Amino acid sequence: MQVFVDSDACPVKDEVIKVATRYQRMVTFVSNQGMRPYHLPNVKQVVVSASFDAADDWIVEQVQAGDVVVTNDIPLASRSIKKGCRALSPSGHMFNEQNIGAAMAMRELNAHLRETGESKGYNASFSKKDRSQFLQSFDRLLSTAG
Repeated sequence: MQVFVDSDACPVKDEVIKVATRYQRMVTFVSNQGMRPYHLPNVKQVVVSASFDAADDWIVEQVQAGDVVVTNDIPLASRSIKKGCRALSPSGHMFNEQNIGAAMAMRELNAHLRETGESKGYNASFSKKDRSQFLQSFDRLLSTAG
């Protein structure tokens, strides 16, 4: 099992490394732009083109069943789940076959509300509670993986 991170706006990169290293898992950070280098044997960094969904497409091409994808991107989570992966948001929310359809529908509804001006589309800021929840969820996920 490997961990793939949609890393352009990921606020939990250090936490991913900390937990994945503890469980001796490979981590691949995928980004559309340069990133701070990590000089660790279990961390790989991939920079893809800036084209729309290039990072998502690269991740989906590389993942295999049983891998973990860390992303806030609901369509990427959905595509990953279809390949037999587990998808986890940086706030610790686990996406799965039972809840990804509702998440996709809510995403579409929110996009529609933003387009019509009914919603400003502000997201809550990332909190210490979100970081803590991610650490708990990610640790539990890796500790129970085969």
